[in-house]
Amino acid sequence: MANDRKAAVGFIFITLLIDTMGWGLIIPVLPELIAELKHISINEASAYGGLLLSTYAIIQFMFSPVIGNLSDRYGRRPVLLSSLLGFGIDYIILALAPTFGWLFLGRVIAGITGASFTTGSAYIADVSTPETRAKNFGLIGAAFGLGFIIGPALGGLLSGWGIRAPFFAAAGLCLLNTLYGYFVLPESLSKEHRRPFDWKKANPFGSLQFLRKTPAISGLAFGFFLIYMAAQSVQGNWSFFTMYRFNWTPGLVGVSLAVVGVLVGAVQVGLTRVLNPKIGDAKSIYFGLTLYTIGLVLFAFATSTWMMFAFLVPYCLGGVAGPSLQATLAGHVPPNQQGELQGALTGLMSLTTVLGPLLMNNLFTFFTSPKAPFLFPGVSFLLGAVFMLFSLIIIWFVLSREKRLAVERVKH
Repeated sequence: MANDRKAAVGFIFITLLIDTMGWGLIIPVLPELIAELKHISINEASAYGGLLLSTYAIIQFMFSPVIGNLSDRYGRRPVLLSSLLGFGIDYIILALAPTFGWLFLGRVIAGITGASFTTGSAYIADVSTPETRAKNFGLIGAAFGLGFIIGPALGGLLSGWGIRAPFFAAAGLCLLNTLYGYFVLPESLSKEHRRPFDWKKANPFGSLQFLRKTPAISGLAFGFFLIYMAAQSVQGNWSFFTMYRFNWTPGLVGVSLAVVGVLVGAVQVGLTRVLNPKIGDAKSIYFGLTLYTIGLVLFAFATSTWMMFAFLVPYCLGGVAGPSLQATLAGHVPPNQQGELQGALTGLMSLTTVLGPLLMNNLFTFFTSPKAPFLFPGVSFLLGAVFMLFSLIIIWFVLSREKRLAVERVKH
């Protein structure tokens, strides 16, 4: 049994790693593929790239609770294997797409089947003991971090064989993992623990209701939302901006994203563990959001390639804010509401991946078009900096007010 559990957790790790790598593989070449299919420039392609990202996000937002409920009804194994197969089909469609509409279709399929994270987490919960649960869940973060380092770098390298080569590589990885899982992955949810499918529990907006019922954290949650909206200025538009502004190749885009992965991993594994115990959650949040804001302003006005790499340092160091803010939010609710809180925060993050690319990518396209009042390719980064600054002000106001009220209660 112990060996079976270890093998199953290893498979989930590989699954999440491949999913992350697969997306990372195609990021460096997606701008050129869109531009080729639409017969437009890279900056014009950014708006269509934002549409693809938002389409995937909204479909996944709508279907993730449905897929999660299906895994409670029919088991984790069939849902995981279907998810992997769906991603494989998606990448084949993207690789062979003769028109932009086929890219759109592929992203819809991936959004419907893209439940590997949710179902993979449920699988780990099923097969973990209380002693191994934290360690096993830590593998999820490790898989995502490693995938975002390897994927873009490999995608940039494969682009030397053509802009569609990374899509074929991603499809091959997914389909091979599907085949591997078919033969080695056992079911983790026994039939006696399954439950009927419930459409009420599959409501994607249900988790957000929790934030309305808990006014104590609504201000902090709004700050959390603004942070992830600001991050979309980088996540959705990085490759389009750098290719347009500095004529980066897909290979260089891949290298830059791999550098981001290394820096983010170093911050999460190293700096956060050292800094947070010394200065506390509140100061870690203020410090991180300040660095995020500075990094985004610097991106907006960068004039050469070396600057983009140098400015990644303060931006990525801003990552110390995330864990501290989540810890602060968790400290505002009792233990029996932690699941609802995390579900609500995940819902907010999902909304930013729907709204953010549409806003940031279209803004970049407009301010690099003849219709713009002036040319400003870095406009999305500057808007992201404004969002970060507002988030810092809101969170500072909320925490300062709570601290002041706590002091007054002690005096009385």
